[in-house]
Amino acid sequence: MAASASAAARPLAGPSLPLPFSAGPQPTRIPALPRASPPTWRRLSFSRGRSVRCLAAAGGGLAPEMRATLDKVVESHKVVLFMKGTKDFPQCGFSHTVVQILRSLDVPFETLDVLANEALRQGLKEYSSWPTFPQLYIDGEFFGGCDITVEAYKSGELQETLEKAMCS
Repeated sequence: MAASASAAARPLAGPSLPLPFSAGPQPTRIPALPRASPPTWRRLSFSRGRSVRCLAAAGGGLAPEMRATLDKVVESHKVVLFMKGTKDFPQCGFSHTVVQILRSLDVPFETLDVLANEALRQGLKEYSSWPTFPQLYIDGEFFGGCDITVEAYKSGELQETLEKAMCS
C-alpha cells in the first residue's frame, strides 16, 4: 500500500528535471496494454540542409504573400510561438505548457494568436507541414509542437538549442 502511494506522488517529469508547472497531486501512471507499445516522441530532424519550410514549399499550396509574411515573422525574432491565445491568457493546455516552459527558462519570446486569424492558422499548417498548435520556431526554424518541446526540455535539448540561438 505504501509503495503505490509513493509511486502516485512521484512527478511524471522524472527526478532530475521536474517540469516548472507541475505542482499539486500528480496523475497515476497507467501501465501500457500488453498489445500496445508506449509512445515515443522524436523531433523531426532535417540535418541534410532541408528545412521544414522547404518541404512545405514543395506542396505549393501556400499563397506567396502568406509565405512572405510568415518568413518575415519567423526570421525577425529568435523565438516565436504560434499558439492558441496569448502568453498571458493561453486558450489551450498545450499552448499553456509551452509558454510555461519558455518562461521557466527566462527566454524572451514573441507569440501570435492563431485563433484571431483563420488564414494565419491554415497558412501555418502548410508553412510548417505541422497540423497542430502550438508551433515553436527557434532561430528561424520550426522546432516542434508541445510534445516535442516537453521532451526536448526534459532531455536538455531545448536549453541547448535556445542557448545557441541566443548567441547567434
